[in-house]
Amino acid sequence: MRTNLKEKIALVTGASSGLGARFARVLAANGALVVLAARREERLKDLRAEIEAAGGEADVVPMDVTNLESVNAAVAKVEAENGPIDILVNNSGVSTTQRLTDVEPVDFDYMFDTNVRGAFFVAQAVAKRMIARSKGQPDFRGRIVNIASVAGLRVVPQIGVYAMSKAAVVQMTRAQALEWGRYGINVNAICPGYIRTEINEEHWDTEAGRKLMQMLPRRRVGNPEDLDGVLLLVVADESQFINGAIIAADDGLSVT
Repeated sequence: MRTNLKEKIALVTGASSGLGARFARVLAANGALVVLAARREERLKDLRAEIEAAGGEADVVPMDVTNLESVNAAVAKVEAENGPIDILVNNSGVSTTQRLTDVEPVDFDYMFDTNVRGAFFVAQAVAKRMIARSKGQPDFRGRIVNIASVAGLRVVPQIGVYAMSKAAVVQMTRAQALEWGRYGINVNAICPGYIRTEINEEHWDTEAGRKLMQMLPRRRVGNPEDLDGVLLLVVADESQFINGAIIAADDGLSVT
C-alpha cells in the first residue's frame, strides 16, 4: 500500500523492536523522515541503517517514556534537528502475564507508567508544539496515532492490568481528539489483536500457544505487516475526517 508522506516528519516511540520497528519501516517506505525513539539506542541505530539502505530517511533519538524530562528533551531534539513533527505513532507499551490476585504494586506501576502515563505525556509534548504551529498555519494537518490493543476492548485472561491500561489509552484517544481536533490534529487509536513478533514468536509453537490460536475467530495470528493498511489510513492527509476513531485490527476477535 502507498500514500504520499514526502516532507513529513514522523516520530515513532518503542521503535527498537516489534510493531514499532514495522511502523517505522512503513512510514519511511512511504516517504516520511522517521525519527526512531526508544531506550535501546543501539537497536535504533541498526534500524536506521536498514531504513537508509532501503532508500529511506531516518534518525534516532533516545527516549524513556516513563521519564518526563527525557520525553520533553527528545521531542525538542527531534524538532531542532529534523523539523516540526507531523506524525506521532505513540507505540511504547509493556505487559506482564499474571492473575489479578498475583499483581504487585510494582507490576501495576510498570504497566501504567509506560502504557498510560508515558503515552499521555509523549502525546502532550507533541500536541503542544502542533497546536502552536497550527495557529500560524490554518490548513495544518497533524496526526497522532495511539497504539492500544484488542485487550482494551475485550478483557483477555491473565493480562487484566494490561487490559485496564489499554482501555485507558482508548479513552485518552477520544479525549485528545475532542480537545485537539480544532487545531487540525487528528487523534486515532489502533487496537491490534494477536500479532506475531520477536517477543512472542516462540509462544505460538507451544501447546498453550496452539490452544490459544484455536480459540481465535479464524484460528490464526496476524503478522506486523497486517497493520500496514490501517496505519497508512490514519496518518494520510486524505484521512482528515477520521478523528477519535478506535480501530480494531484484530481479525474479528473483539466481536466474538
